[in-house]
Amino acid sequence: MSAPPIPSSPVRSVGITPPDSSLWTRLTTFASENKAVVYTIGAVVVVAGAGGIYYISQQSRESGKAGKAKKDRRKDIKDKASSKEKKVADENLSQPSEQEEAYPEVNEEIVQTLTPEQKKDYASKLKAAGNKAYGNKEFDLAIELYSKAILCRPDPIFYSNRSACYNSLSQWQKVVDDTSAAIALDPEYVKALNRRAHAYEQLENYSAALLDFTASCIIDGFRNEGAAQSVERLLKKVAEAKGKAMLAARPKKLPSCTFVSNYLQSFRQKNRPAGLEDTASLQEETGDYHLRAGLQAVERKSVDGYEEASEEFEKAMQLGTNFEAYALNWRGTFKYLRGDPMEALEDVSKSIQLDNTMTQSYIKRASMLLELGDREGASMDFTTALEKNSEDPDIYYHRAQLHFILGEFGEAAKDYQKSIDLDRDFIFSHIQLGVTQYKMGSIASSMATFRRCIKNFDKTPDVYNYYGELLLDQQKFQEAIEKFDTAVEMERTAKPMAMNVLPLINKALALFQWKQDFGEAEKLCERALIIDPDCDIAVATMAQLLLQQGRVQEALKYFEKAAQLSRTEGEIVNALSYAEATRTQLEVQEKYPQLANKLQGMGGMR
Repeated sequence: MSAPPIPSSPVRSVGITPPDSSLWTRLTTFASENKAVVYTIGAVVVVAGAGGIYYISQQSRESGKAGKAKKDRRKDIKDKASSKEKKVADENLSQPSEQEEAYPEVNEEIVQTLTPEQKKDYASKLKAAGNKAYGNKEFDLAIELYSKAILCRPDPIFYSNRSACYNSLSQWQKVVDDTSAAIALDPEYVKALNRRAHAYEQLENYSAALLDFTASCIIDGFRNEGAAQSVERLLKKVAEAKGKAMLAARPKKLPSCTFVSNYLQSFRQKNRPAGLEDTASLQEETGDYHLRAGLQAVERKSVDGYEEASEEFEKAMQLGTNFEAYALNWRGTFKYLRGDPMEALEDVSKSIQLDNTMTQSYIKRASMLLELGDREGASMDFTTALEKNSEDPDIYYHRAQLHFILGEFGEAAKDYQKSIDLDRDFIFSHIQLGVTQYKMGSIASSMATFRRCIKNFDKTPDVYNYYGELLLDQQKFQEAIEKFDTAVEMERTAKPMAMNVLPLINKALALFQWKQDFGEAEKLCERALIIDPDCDIAVATMAQLLLQQGRVQEALKYFEKAAQLSRTEGEIVNALSYAEATRTQLEVQEKYPQLANKLQGMGGMR
């Protein structure tokens, strides 16, 4: 979660995770805070030029009316001085000339007998007549006249005008053919590019439409609001189509060790039910034995341990256990972590039916409902859980997370405090209270909360990591890096093979923001990926670092990997939006190499 006033390295809430936050909110912020000009669409449209990567700001397009009017006046002066303005006037099909001069009859044989000057004159008259027919919505006649004009002189405007007629008749392939001819004659013909993009979209060739609209935006300096909005729309369409296919095809798997550990540690540890202790005598062929084995594997906090736990909980249910509600809770938890919320929901709901006093099942179901977009259902589960046990601090902590996600920071702070009052030893209630205070603008209170956390939980690396994020947010770089270093050393000492890699990634971001130290930032991300290869935040941060250096092909591979690692459809779509934006800009650069100079000229905007 980002923190005010200008979030540069947002603190993430643990436990319930909103479908639209995760690493993509973090990375959009990362890009915007590094003095790039950011053109946000929920993800980022990445513009790759020969001189590097540029981000075009939507905010800049939404500035005050006075500034916009001033910019428009400058644009008008510039446009009127250019030949492009003449082209726009020539193509104004809805306002044909009032002079009704007869147009000449031509065919291929006649054209061969004409002089160059006669061809030019005939073409001009035929185009004028075509404009008049178009204005009268006589599209077939207009098509015939523009076709004759083209016989006299193949002009990009004539092809574009004829494509406008086909557009009105919804003959999309013919629109593509004519606009392609116009663009072949004039590669920077914006109106033809936009019209072809629209036709491609109607033909459901979204990637081609995205390519054309993006090229149009670059040529026009991102001044065309309609084209920019089309890029946003098409990026989402392309990413959604690919995301659905990716989600359907890939096997369910656990996310990174970092993700699983952070989720599980958002619940207070509780003693196992009597009969599942390590000392209890259990037969290996029983479900109870495998249930206990799963709990033991969870406690190892490693990739192998979590995979083993998932298998053991499944075996426990298959063999039958005396602790069915408890086993369903755990199996549902791991199904949820594997990205299968519907089956997970079924398990925890059945767990509640078998034991409606197990408040943790209500909390976990609330997480799943929230991820599925059912906020009301999540809220009702918290209410029911409190009716069962109003003294359970976990309920208040996770309900606070829901309030935080909804932006109800006052209510979130109350619930975090209530959770602390019931159990002062759970570090994340303190951390999230500090984050919420920061989000509310109470910077002094937030800092005081974190200083108390360091005093009372001085051996807990998470405190230093999250405190470092808030310091980084205030651009206190040296202090932030010191806190990240402390967290890294604590993690390394306590669990070298399964350490939380977030402090390493945060340090990478701090070094980049402070010193533009790409080399060291990359090394830290690489180290994080050696420890936790499936850490989506490390992968996506590496992609952004590569983009900032103009290493676009490498960045694209990391964005695609981030999509593969994403758990939910929303996260996949966001990741693919980055990937598709990057890939599209590369295609534009390859197809329209002359645009590289235009992008290079935008360097002053950074």
